[in-house]
Amino acid sequence: MLKVYLSGEIHTDWRDQITDGAAGLDIAFTAPVTDHAASDDCGVAILGAEENKYWHDHKGAMVNAIRTRKGIGDADVVVVRFGDKYKQWNAAFDAGYAAALGKSLIILQSPEHDHALKEVDAAALAVARSPEEVVQILRYVMDGSLPG
Repeated sequence: MLKVYLSGEIHTDWRDQITDGAAGLDIAFTAPVTDHAASDDCGVAILGAEENKYWHDHKGAMVNAIRTRKGIGDADVVVVRFGDKYKQWNAAFDAGYAAALGKSLIILQSPEHDHALKEVDAAALAVARSPEEVVQILRYVMDGSLPG
């Protein structure tokens, strides 16, 4: 079984497109919590309220990091999606962490981010433009088949 961690942008259905497209392959997918409010507030919900927004966010980041480190650490392949609407600093951090651990890294981004992400892309084994391309890479890894 191939273990794939799906990191990055949470505002579109790219994860569903990949998991649906990879149906039938022996792949286990994991991901961060994609409910934005739950992810932001997990630290204070579990560890107690904070008056200062910095500490509120810091608690959430630390609790989320436990899940993220586990998911990336256990993965054979890490897919990191950079979306068009927001700057995903956390996604860049996840890509760097995965690269530092020697994980097979696939970046999913549009061409307009090529220059900004050139260092991230240089650490990746593939830069895909669509969820379908990611599925095709995973299918090729699993059974050697090419599209079409």
